[in-house]
Amino acid sequence: MSDIAKDKAARLLKKRGSVSSLSSHEVRAKEITGKNKDSMSTVSYMDEPGHDIPRLAIQLENTYQLGPAKRFPVVTVNNILKDVLTNYLQEEKYEAELCRQMTKTISEVIKARVKDLMIPRYKIIVIVHIGQLNEQSMRIGSRCIWDPASDTFSSYAFKNTSLFGLANVYAVYFE
Repeated sequence: MSDIAKDKAARLLKKRGSVSSLSSHEVRAKEITGKNKDSMSTVSYMDEPGHDIPRLAIQLENTYQLGPAKRFPVVTVNNILKDVLTNYLQEEKYEAELCRQMTKTISEVIKARVKDLMIPRYKIIVIVHIGQLNEQSMRIGSRCIWDPASDTFSSYAFKNTSLFGLANVYAVYFE
């Protein structure tokens, strides 16, 4: 992993935080036995853990707005996807563990940059795939139920000599 990518990942995780699904006794058992688990999930959080401050429920009145005031900026999001995937994966070689962490990091960075656009009333879903280029083919598909008048998506595929990356951003209007 390049130093730039490590620094970006460290800053993002420091800013947002991350909690692993492995408890400390599972980590010790893994160190003792030397066996790896097949998978490990990660939960990201925005606030410091342990600060369970109850938030007041805000009662909002209905707006009766059935469509977005402005459309989701697909071209701008495509530029974000291209920029992030190119910056993170340009010099990388495929390594399974590294790419597993990079998918999480890249998806969080993309989601943060899209949310910085401050597009009201859209739910943002980011999915990132990274795989090895080894003379194989792969098809990635997705299905959604949505309103084509207001919901949309943006997608960008990246390739270098040893890996490919595909990032999809789905924007679903929340009425």
